Amino acid sequence: MESIGLVLEGGGMRGVYTAGVLDYFTEQNLYLPYTVGVSAGACMAASYLSRQLGRNRVVNVNWVSDPRYISWKNYWRKRELFGMDFIFDEIPNALVPFDYEAFEASKEQFVIGTTDCDTGETIFYNRFEEGFDLLTVLRASSSLPFIAPIVQYGGRNLLDGGISDPIPLRKAESDGHKRNVIVLTRDAGYRKSRNRFSLLIRRAYRNYPEFVNVMLRRHTIYNETLAYIDEQERNGNLFVIRPQLPLTVGRMERDSAKLDALYLQGYEDAKRLMPELQTWMKR
Repeated sequence: MESIGLVLEGGGMRGVYTAGVLDYFTEQNLYLPYTVGVSAGACMAASYLSRQLGRNRVVNVNWVSDPRYISWKNYWRKRELFGMDFIFDEIPNALVPFDYEAFEASKEQFVIGTTDCDTGETIFYNRFEEGFDLLTVLRASSSLPFIAPIVQYGGRNLLDGGISDPIPLRKAESDGHKRNVIVLTRDAGYRKSRNRFSLLIRRAYRNYPEFVNVMLRRHTIYNETLAYIDEQERNGNLFVIRPQLPLTVGRMERDSAKLDALYLQGYEDAKRLMPELQTWMKR
């Protein structure tokens, strides 16, 4: 178990599925020594590593109907559909407090992926690096193109980590974890289609040509990663937890009933798979 990693896909509000999985892990006191995630996956991991059972459910189900969380009003006022100040400042520091002390006391490695707009590269940040700012890195990793502004951090211009590395399995492997548990937010039959808005992407991010290139290759990157995941699962190096059926929840879902059902789906899937997972971890 000491060498097993945990890999978390993003997916916007589909990440509530991951929240359910991680809450069941929390109840079972299952913490792997290394976690890597992008976007919503990284956000869910933060409350998991701070041992705050149920916090992700409260934040992402109970508060989602608040217009400060997600609304067109946010977009017209600040050019961001999600209220990034609300999500990454007011909620964790006032409304649903994040337990910084418990997070700091935890020993697990935590790596968060972002995309560098200038180079198109995936830039990963480790919680144990000097000067690490958790909320700013999570904000950068979750800032979707068009609906959130670029985040400046560490001298870089950053956006959503899921653009350049949507499922950071190879990062976990390069960090020494050859066996991994992975939580996906799409069913097994899903494959990403080519972006239909290439002209808009080129215009909106014309000052970032490398970022444009990676955006236009995003479907290829994603689908190649899925093929690699299938290969590693067949080889016994990967334990995959994913929705059994195509999701009816969108990336920007605001229906709290749908989101809560997705949370419970993740929880029940983790519960169902736990005996198999325990056997796999002992190999």
